[in-house]
Order: sequence, then structure tokens, then C-alpha cells
Amino acid sequence: MAHQATPVRRARLGRAIGPEPTAVSGVVLLLPAGDEVSHRKPATVLATSYVRTLGRRLMRAGRGEGLAAHVVHYRFRGWNGTAANLASDASWAADEAVRRYGDVPVCLAGVDMGGRAALHAAGHEAVNSALAIAPWLPEEDLAASPEPVKQLGGRQVLVVHGTNDARTDPELSFRLAERAKKANRDVCRFEVHSDGHGLHQHRDEVLALAEDFVMGVLFGKAFSRPVADAFAAPPPLGLRMPLAAGFGKSLRR
Repeated sequence: MAHQATPVRRARLGRAIGPEPTAVSGVVLLLPAGDEVSHRKPATVLATSYVRTLGRRLMRAGRGEGLAAHVVHYRFRGWNGTAANLASDASWAADEAVRRYGDVPVCLAGVDMGGRAALHAAGHEAVNSALAIAPWLPEEDLAASPEPVKQLGGRQVLVVHGTNDARTDPELSFRLAERAKKANRDVCRFEVHSDGHGLHQHRDEVLALAEDFVMGVLFGKAFSRPVADAFAAPPPLGLRMPLAAGFGKSLRR
């Protein structure tokens, strides 16, 4: 019996969330959580549940503007060191968005390890913005190169992190945002006080913040006052902006 080669795994875009608009004028690519090291196939349902919730929220707000939202399904569950598999898959997804929709702005929106992937792949020419929610970042090591920030130049970047996150250190995302802000004023960061990695206590506020950001960066909607203030404030104020309880209930644009 002839030996059958193992199929090569490929990243793919999930089906568009909600009804796809007739004319697409902006794309958000949703990057799920992952592991530091793993060559296993990602578990689709559990791994993508948070970003699917985010995608549905964004589609309710942006369908009339021509928003298309897709979950990115990775080849592997892990980042896998210098291979940076999840970042490579995010870049491929941006290429695929261009192939499908043409010259439209793309926002990379990731959670946990997907947040790291969003930040890494933000240098893609089609990407104008990155949203990193509770991003997983490696511990700083003097013997290793720091997380890159040069690719964030010219992009609008929002980082959101719970102060009680026990899985991904919020101080690491603060320090990354601080380095990025030195070269790019369009970087801000919100802190969700007393919340953990899943941001369960203030999920509505986090989703409202994400909506405010994505509608602004993709379609030119005016940012809410807290987001505009966070972008304008010098470090560290604009990088330690508290996310107020009830944010989103009375947003004015």
C-alpha cells in the first residue's frame, strides 16, 4: 500500500460573521488565543468563542458601514518560538482579505496569543490598526531581542489589559505600549481594574471599547471622549487609562 503524505496544514478564514455586506469597505480579522508551544491543530469552538462574541458585536455596529468580520483559523495552536506561526497566519489572513475584498482597510483584533499576533502582523500594508486584548507577551530577557514595535508605525493601536491578569502580565503590555508610543503617537492602552485574563467582570465595557475603536479606525467615526483622550495623553497617562464601569452605555460620537 502506497504511503500517503501527511496533508500540509493551511490557515483559513472562517465564514463571515453575520450577513456579509454587498459592498465591503472594511475588514476585521479576529485572532483567537493560542499556546506558547504546540503543533496541535487548534480547538475551534472553545478557542474562538471570545473572538466570535467580539465579532458579533462589531457586526451589529458596522454592517451598515460595509464591515466584514472573519475569525482566523490557525494552522497550529502554538506560537512556536521564532517560527511565530500565529503571526504568519495573521499576515496570510491580511493577504486573503485583500484578495477577497480589494483595497480596503484591515484591523487585526486578537486576544491572548492572538493579541501578540495582531501586534506582530500589523506591519502588513493593508493593516491600518491593531487591537490587542489581554495580549500574551514573553517575559523580558536581556539575552533576547525585545518584542518588535517598529511595525506599528503609522497604525492606530489599542491595548486592553486587566490589572489582575494572572496569565499574561499587564506590565509587559504596558512596557511594550510605552516603547511603541515613543515612535507612534497613535498608541493607547486601557486598564481594566480588578479584572482577570478573561475580562469577565467588565466584558460589556471591553466589547464597547473594541467597537468604539474599530468603528473609528476602519470607518472614520469619531472616537468616544475616553479613547480620544487616551490617544492624546502623553505617557504614562494614555497607557494606563482606566476603563470606566458602564463604558459604552452612553457613548456619544
